[in-house]
Amino acid sequence: MAKYIFVTGGVTSSLGKGIIAASLAKLLQARGFRVTIQKFDPYINVDPGTLNPYEHGECYVTEDGAETDLDLGHYERFLNTPTSQANNVTTGRIYQTVINKEREGAYLGKTVQVIPHITDEIKRRILLLGKDGKYDIVITELGGTVGDIESLPYIEAVRQLQWELGEEDCLVVHLTLIPYLRAAKELKTKPTQHSVRLLSEYGVHPDIIVCRTEEPLYRDLKKKIALFCNVQVDAVIEANDVPTIYEVPLEMMREKLDVSVLKRLGLPVEKEPELVKWREFLDKLKYPKTKVTIGLIGKYVELQDAYKSILESFIHAGAQNECKVVVQNIHSEHITSENVAEKLKGLDGLLVAPGFGHRGIEGKIVAIQYARENKLPFFGICLGMQMSVVEYARNVLGWKDAHSVEMNPDTAHPVINLMEEQKKVTAKGGTMRLGAYACELVPGSKAAEIYGATAISERHRHRYEFNSDFIQQFEDAGLVLSGKNPESGLVEIVELPNHPFFVGVQFHPELKSTVESPAPVFVSFVKAAKQYAESKNGKTKLEEQIA
Repeated sequence: MAKYIFVTGGVTSSLGKGIIAASLAKLLQARGFRVTIQKFDPYINVDPGTLNPYEHGECYVTEDGAETDLDLGHYERFLNTPTSQANNVTTGRIYQTVINKEREGAYLGKTVQVIPHITDEIKRRILLLGKDGKYDIVITELGGTVGDIESLPYIEAVRQLQWELGEEDCLVVHLTLIPYLRAAKELKTKPTQHSVRLLSEYGVHPDIIVCRTEEPLYRDLKKKIALFCNVQVDAVIEANDVPTIYEVPLEMMREKLDVSVLKRLGLPVEKEPELVKWREFLDKLKYPKTKVTIGLIGKYVELQDAYKSILESFIHAGAQNECKVVVQNIHSEHITSENVAEKLKGLDGLLVAPGFGHRGIEGKIVAIQYARENKLPFFGICLGMQMSVVEYARNVLGWKDAHSVEMNPDTAHPVINLMEEQKKVTAKGGTMRLGAYACELVPGSKAAEIYGATAISERHRHRYEFNSDFIQQFEDAGLVLSGKNPESGLVEIVELPNHPFFVGVQFHPELKSTVESPAPVFVSFVKAAKQYAESKNGKTKLEEQIA
């Protein structure tokens, strides 16, 4: 039978429950245990698919097509194993299931209530992953903060499971904040005491307290927290701020979080975590040999979490190339043909990110034209790929009105069209082309060289596609359609042969990039940017010598 660990949060949101859960899972996995993580979100949306990225960050898509919370991206990047629909549950999904059962008469006329019906469904979902024998340990992260009205049914479900499962099969890790008052030069434990007291009032008693802090916790302070929060001193874990999230597993190992967990679950502690690859990655990340600057053109650049997987993929690819990737956010709304050279000056590569809607579209097209004509390495993802097709149609094929029907439904040259099966869709939630799909690559193409294969699988999240009616015209004009879905024939990858790097992909390669398996197309793009920077710097030095 699987063991269950619950990660709750107190004092404030955004403390990093997902990173702590992923770090603990990494340490347990490195000790040989089979581990998975799931996220329970208290909002009433059925999934994050219809949420504005400004509200909740990016929407992460799993292999089986689930639109999930971005924390699942952390889980996959740390553990190097895929998650699924079962790994992310929302209040909306819980209530939808219970209400559907009530409509079917499954409750035999009983009054449907939060307890036991909602809490029973929460418990069923929590225990689901542990029942198939695949995992030794299931970690469940509870979204929100203790005290939020939305979180109460989840806390109650954990209380019941603590009682039902027994001490050695169930454990609660509570993440909290120890603020540092600079004026008084003191760390304050009172918010943590209040948070733990509130959790205890709900009947849940934390076994381990992880304390986010800017300053180290001295021994007496740990004793004070342990005394007032009713835990052992070795169960008070310091989580100091670190330069990168990838250092957190090593910090948690230094604090013996994994040892404390295993002892309380009655599991063996003999084997030390095997983290050779992780340490190698961190060494390359900390001590790069070169640096490149990549311009990221997107719609939601003010919020880092909106493009979380893309930014993390650059970290993975940068480490692989022993190169520091500096990402420079660029607003496409302000780009015109008159100022594009100035806006993109100093870049070694340009990435046009995914997105929806009209805003900033013309600026993206102008930027792509500049990258194509000036041999600046270019990489387009989803909408970025689609706009590269529009740009090529306008400026190479000469179809000045060419566009995506998403932006202009009446264009005479709809080079990007609504997918056939999408034309009858009216409900927006969970109805896009989602999840992993096969892609066949043209032998000898740049795409085949990048992947080192001619058959790949990547994850999708889109409604619009390259219009197959125009395939012949684009190929005649020199655009290589180097990747297609073997079943539908949909174009997945476009590229230019006589360019340092000009690749657009319909799928989202960032969703499969992990520390141990960086996304090949990101690795290749960063390598091209590095070569561009080296040639540019060499040219600059030559010009200086001539001058």
